[in-house]
Amino acid sequence: MGRRKGRPGAQAAPNGLRGASLPGGGRRAARAGGGRRGRGGRRRCWQPAGTHAAPRPTWPAALPPSATAAARCPLTSGVSICCCLFILFLFLSELTGFITTEIVNELYVDDPDKDSGGKIDVSLNISLPNLHCELVGLDIQDEMGRHEVGHIDNSMKIPLNNGAGCRFEGQFSINKVPGNFHVSTHSATAQPQNPDMTHIIHKLSFGDTLQVQNVHGAFNALGGADRLTSNPLASHDYILKIVPTVYEDKSGKQRYSYQYTVANKEYVAYSHTGRIIPAIWFRYDLSPITVKYTERRQPLYRFITTICAIIGGTFTVAGILDSCIFTASEAWKKIQLGKMH
Repeated sequence: MGRRKGRPGAQAAPNGLRGASLPGGGRRAARAGGGRRGRGGRRRCWQPAGTHAAPRPTWPAALPPSATAAARCPLTSGVSICCCLFILFLFLSELTGFITTEIVNELYVDDPDKDSGGKIDVSLNISLPNLHCELVGLDIQDEMGRHEVGHIDNSMKIPLNNGAGCRFEGQFSINKVPGNFHVSTHSATAQPQNPDMTHIIHKLSFGDTLQVQNVHGAFNALGGADRLTSNPLASHDYILKIVPTVYEDKSGKQRYSYQYTVANKEYVAYSHTGRIIPAIWFRYDLSPITVKYTERRQPLYRFITTICAIIGGTFTVAGILDSCIFTASEAWKKIQLGKMH
């Protein structure tokens, strides 16, 4: 009898006060804009139904995970793209080096071709446009006592300028000792009065012919030598220093050739009778140093090891860079937010 019944349709208490009755039972009804004092004496304000109070901002404000990922994505993508391009570049470079055959050269003191019997093959091709073929001959001399006049084996003479000139082509062998071979008129039956020794040397080579693209040596140093404008009665001395050369391919097959350096001089020579007898002299000596060229290819295991090192090292450095960039970016954002507030 002494209690007042609650009015029908009264609103329920706000969150946190469910189960507590509205005015009645000794409790005071919550007023609009009013609130209940909680701990610390602060007044809690009730909001109308269906509304929520805006949370008090905390400082510094933290970005949600989605925003952090979105902010980091462009930096990560840029570092990843640069990383992949760098790996591709290094991979192609290593692949090119693996496929390409490398030629390594070395020097040593030895006679490389011991099975040659102490002989060196020589190939000579020379043109004398103003000397008849019947007057042209090849003479060979060396310190072992060899003295051959008018060598004709494996040689031929081709007339030039309607028989007024001659082209001499010959292949012969010399001993591996200092000596000379020369083109002259010494083997002719009758010596001409004024022989013209102007000439062009097309080829002078020793040993096997090497046609290797990556080996640039003086295997035909006198090829193309033109002495057509020199004194017709002058003798020519070509002083050759022959260097033994070995070329070994990937299969282990060896070819023996010879490079040479050359120095020349031109002079007028007189015989004991006072006549001028010119000649074209090739004086040679052998070097004790041998040059060896060897074809080599990078082993497969080394190529695989290098590729693994490139990939692992690049990703490690890229991770460090990405972490540094992200840390600097976050620190810069915090500095900017501190200036705004």
